[in-house]
Amino acid sequence: MAESAPTSAAPTDDINALAKGGRTNILGFLLRLAARLPFLFIAGRAYGPDIVGRYAIAVLVVEVAALLATLGLKRGLAQALASTERPHAHVVWDAVLVALIASAIASAVLIAFPQVMYPNSPVMGLERLVPLVVFAVAISDVTLAALAYRHNIRASVTARAIVEPWTISIAAWGFSFVSARDGLMYAYVLSMLAALVASVVPFVREYGVPRGWHPRVSDIVTLARRNAPLAGADAIEWGTRNVDRFILALLFSPAVVGIYYMAQQVASIPQRLKSSFDPILAPVVTHSLAENDRKSVAKQVRQVGFWIVSAQAACLVVFGIPAEGVMGLIGPEFVVGASAMCILLVAEVLASTGAVCETGLIYIARHRNLMISVAVLLLQIALSFAFVIFARKQGWSQPVQAAGPAAALALSLTISSAAKAIMLRRLLGASVVSIRASFFLAIGAAALVGAAFTSLPRHYEWAELSIGMPAILVTFLFVMIKFGFSDEDRALFRKAPSDEEPTLPVAEKL
Repeated sequence: MAESAPTSAAPTDDINALAKGGRTNILGFLLRLAARLPFLFIAGRAYGPDIVGRYAIAVLVVEVAALLATLGLKRGLAQALASTERPHAHVVWDAVLVALIASAIASAVLIAFPQVMYPNSPVMGLERLVPLVVFAVAISDVTLAALAYRHNIRASVTARAIVEPWTISIAAWGFSFVSARDGLMYAYVLSMLAALVASVVPFVREYGVPRGWHPRVSDIVTLARRNAPLAGADAIEWGTRNVDRFILALLFSPAVVGIYYMAQQVASIPQRLKSSFDPILAPVVTHSLAENDRKSVAKQVRQVGFWIVSAQAACLVVFGIPAEGVMGLIGPEFVVGASAMCILLVAEVLASTGAVCETGLIYIARHRNLMISVAVLLLQIALSFAFVIFARKQGWSQPVQAAGPAAALALSLTISSAAKAIMLRRLLGASVVSIRASFFLAIGAAALVGAAFTSLPRHYEWAELSIGMPAILVTFLFVMIKFGFSDEDRALFRKAPSDEEPTLPVAEKL
């Protein structure tokens, strides 16, 4: 009996660690939301859909280049640290060097071919040099991943939820008085540099300047090669969420892309909550896999998946029911994007299970996971073109045509989510999905409250957003927490039983 105590306690420690990281990330999510919404308002009102569309495509290309430059280290670094005998400071600085080399290659390619960033408009001024931002994004991601391995999620919240969004919001407003054409790009560059500083400073404090470290070419090549499938999975997942924007840039004017981008930014708010869980979920999963405890991995994926699905469903009802009012806040030209935003919100809910399952698959079936992701991306691209062409042949309006890629995204993500959940369930021998009747009950109750507010007379439109949205959220959360949350779910809202932070055995190697 004495020997069984630690075994039974381990899952509780895992849930407490996930809950602690989850609480920090939810706080960061709320802070990021509070800063991101002003940016959308400023960008829409001060710059308009044309400039926003050019900005959206340029940022799309730069960020995918930065993602590739990390070579999967955002998620693979935890496994590299857990399985090495070398000083961890040496390993993380190897990772930084890998990201620097890859960033140099990626930025050089984009500087040589800048039209990739502006497929539907000419390259002007200093726009050719924007790819240099790849260095800042990639290094920031790697250093934050290294900090997350030591359960320092606060640095990620500070950099990504406070420094970056508030910098871009304030800078976008300030630069709007300087240049109505380039102000958004100036603000983006400044925000990425600020986030880099906010990431590197705590990284150096945590790991220090490595003593006796010399770049070892063989180790660096091995690290890059080992993480190549992860880099591919990251790029495919990111591409799945953003290729619709690039397709629109090929088929429509920058203004259409700008309207869609704003709808996408609102709809992707909950997806950022999922991605913020990755740094804390990865060390927990890799520890359980090292112990060959696959049941615990299934439980961890199931638990985090339920939290994220609940959060995404809350965003669906809060933003989706008063969709036209939300888009109207950004600017009157953006109201036509309300239908696309609703489709994208549904897509996020449908995709959440597969996105969380991927955190387990990348460690136990990374190549099969990559194959599914590639197949789904190709399906999405084909469906996007097919839906737009079909809508044009039917003579439907441009907003309906532009919603075609959103519909393709929702369908392809649903297929991907189902395939990855089934594969992970078979590999782990346990369920990885938690479906509860209370989830649908909460959505139904929130929808009734929302319908009451949207049916108010036109001169009460102000109440739809100022009172209706909080009422919808409170209704959803009340029903969900009251009837749908178990004791382990409620761990997300309370501190660990002891005053000490739950520590996983993997962290004891540090």
